[in-house]
Amino acid sequence: MEKRSIKQIEHILMTIEDDSHPFLLEIKGDGRKGVQNLLLRWEKQKEKADGLKNKFYEMNYFERKFRNQGYKLIAGIDEVGRGPLAGPVVAAAVILSEDFFLPGLDDSKKLSEKKREEYASFIQKNAISISVAMIGPLEIDQINIYEATKKAMLSAVESLKQKPDFLLIDAMKLDTPYSSESIIKGDAKSVSIAAASIVAKVTRDRLMKDLGKSYPPYHFEQNMGYGTKEHLQAIENYGITPYHRKSFAPIKEMVFE
Repeated sequence: MEKRSIKQIEHILMTIEDDSHPFLLEIKGDGRKGVQNLLLRWEKQKEKADGLKNKFYEMNYFERKFRNQGYKLIAGIDEVGRGPLAGPVVAAAVILSEDFFLPGLDDSKKLSEKKREEYASFIQKNAISISVAMIGPLEIDQINIYEATKKAMLSAVESLKQKPDFLLIDAMKLDTPYSSESIIKGDAKSVSIAAASIVAKVTRDRLMKDLGKSYPPYHFEQNMGYGTKEHLQAIENYGITPYHRKSFAPIKEMVFE
């Protein structure tokens, strides 16, 4: 029988997911270096894929726990933008189905911008319900960032079209009519909270990029409102915009006419 070409073997490997597939045993005996390199690459990819699947299963711990208690519509809640000098604080609430599957899902801060955009699109298409809420700089200055964060989170929950019966909340304690669990670093421990963190982050980043077009000297599209050296220098040179938080240091120590 004529030997398969390396290109043919590569195409076949792309269709195999099971490490007990007989084709793998067949090519292990192929002495060609190119074939062995393909096999090694497949094994590494399989190991990585298995690791992501296992992590996804682990991050469903809280969802399984509360579904086993009878809850069906579990919303993950998270926020982004508590620390920047400019822009809103943004919260998201996301309800995922029990069969939702997105290996690689993680805390938004651990993902590249490309992955966040890709995952956000997948979540938007496959979630049961999603809601986003934001509190702007003026109100942040009036009620403080902690209260603004809580308000954004509560607003996101209230705006869900499909009402939840349980909340998984990243770190914060919220006064709501729903049963809930507050989880420290929940965006790395719960798929629902991780999904909310990604939706909130992508939403806020897009907004800051738009603001960057209107206020070029501040480079909001790069710093997302955080107090980088370049951002602080722009404030020194040009003053503040309507999107800056006057209650945040060092802005509150500066005097602007």
